[in-house]
Amino acid sequence: MEKVKETEIRITEVYGDNCFVDKFQQGSTGKRRPEGMVEIWEEDENGNKRLVRKPNLVIYLGRETLAQMLVRQTNVDELGNPRLPSNANHFLSWFGLGDGGVLPADPFDPVPPANENTDLQSRIMVNPSDSSAADYHIASSGYPKTGFYKLPFGTIVFERDTLNDNKWLVLKITTTIGIDDANDERLSEAGLFTAESNSGGYSGTFSLFARVTFPTIIKDATRRLIFVWYLYV
Repeated sequence: MEKVKETEIRITEVYGDNCFVDKFQQGSTGKRRPEGMVEIWEEDENGNKRLVRKPNLVIYLGRETLAQMLVRQTNVDELGNPRLPSNANHFLSWFGLGDGGVLPADPFDPVPPANENTDLQSRIMVNPSDSSAADYHIASSGYPKTGFYKLPFGTIVFERDTLNDNKWLVLKITTTIGIDDANDERLSEAGLFTAESNSGGYSGTFSLFARVTFPTIIKDATRRLIFVWYLYV
């Protein structure tokens, strides 16, 4: 049996000082925006990991969803109408993949995400029959194959930032794309999604929380991908 090659994609998003701040004084305290980066580590023939790509391409959409989640209240406009479908009961719970993170002319040059993104640019089916997966669709417009389009998180770990005077609380979300997942696909984008349930087979409403693009990775049954998404809050 051919050895399974492992690639690890590490995604870091910083919310903290550049996004969530206590503010009582008038005037601006400086630029406030999320920051992030992507690192892609590949395993060589000796089993050692080496950094092969390091673009700074993470932008997130989810501030409005997160604010609604924190207070369990839907954001409304001046007339009292919801600005978005209510995500007040959502929580971060699903992982999705796509092949729309690059231009066709250059599969190794990612197109940065935008805050206006509401979904992956081009979704891919991640598993045809895994009962722990979610968002099942029959092949149709926007859903190129029949199967599940969302995978559950593998592990969620809370870490203290002990090397930086505990400045951050780090939420580490790991999702493994196994040898039976997303085969024969050219992956170039990934997303974290919120929903009201993390139960296998869930088919309700999903909301994009964060999206990342990266140089194309060709997935087949000889490769396992490990996405490690760090949220610094």
